[in-house]
Amino acid sequence: MPTPFSVSLILLPGFSLFALGAVRSVFAAANEVSGEVLYRIEQYAADGSQACTQCGISLSAEPFNKLSHSQAGLVMLIADERVDEHVAGAVGGHLMQLLSRYDHDSETVLGACGAGAQILAEHGFLDGYRAAIHWQILADAVKRYPTTVFTPGLFEIDRNRISAGAGAAVLDLLLHWIGLRHGSTFAAEVAAGLGLDRVRGSEERQPVPASAQPALGSARLKEALELMAANLAEPLQAEDIAQLVGVSRRQLERLFRQHMDTFPSRYYLELRLKHARRQLKQTTQSILQVGLACGFTSGPHFSTTYRNYFGYTPREERARHTMPQVATKISEEDTQ
Repeated sequence: MPTPFSVSLILLPGFSLFALGAVRSVFAAANEVSGEVLYRIEQYAADGSQACTQCGISLSAEPFNKLSHSQAGLVMLIADERVDEHVAGAVGGHLMQLLSRYDHDSETVLGACGAGAQILAEHGFLDGYRAAIHWQILADAVKRYPTTVFTPGLFEIDRNRISAGAGAAVLDLLLHWIGLRHGSTFAAEVAAGLGLDRVRGSEERQPVPASAQPALGSARLKEALELMAANLAEPLQAEDIAQLVGVSRRQLERLFRQHMDTFPSRYYLELRLKHARRQLKQTTQSILQVGLACGFTSGPHFSTTYRNYFGYTPREERARHTMPQVATKISEEDTQ
């Protein structure tokens, strides 16, 4: 029986539970199709011995510093849509010191899904490589890491670097990668075992929600969306936006109803609230600071509006996504 190929999954704080399940499912299905253990999976926490998911579930895992060079086969970073400041700094630095031993090892494959490629690019592991990253941070990654060729595709396989963008793209990535190792027929059987009737190619773009697309066939609507995105802390009035893009308020409302199925005021509020949620999850700013930065005039106003939209308060949001090691003291000025 051949020696199993080692798959080491490094779970970054706030990682996607869906992505982890998808990765483990592909390799479990490969073992089942082959009738022997082709892949041995171990998982490591990037910060301590507990790994916390984006949805607040904690999983036990080995500390990543226990990853030994002999275990190297595929080392894959599992993340969600963005890597927060703590991971990109302290955890990212320690993790990359560990992974640097594999940098010139052609037999070791470094992989990432979601925003995991951000960590690899930050520390030079993707210099000169093509890579996929979550669509929400693609534009930022292109600007920040010019030595990496980030693409809008579902995934990229470039020599000993593999990466996937959002959500289910990691399934397509690993099925293609397994196909390169064991043949397309074997990969098709694994896909069938997972209930998939089609495996998407790397050339396919990541699906982006209509609400996140800037143009939608209307130059004036694009300008309005850009104005809103650029003015979150001090929201513009609908009349001002309409005047700036050269239409009447009624015409602006018609454009939003036609292309976005919503009203300008509703879209603007959702944009500010979703930005606030990302800030609560990814920064150490106080809740009041986040609220003010997103255009809410007071703590109670922010909290009430947030609860009405998401079903829980900003404080509850932060508690759901903050790791114990990086939890910050909530300022006394924060208001529920």
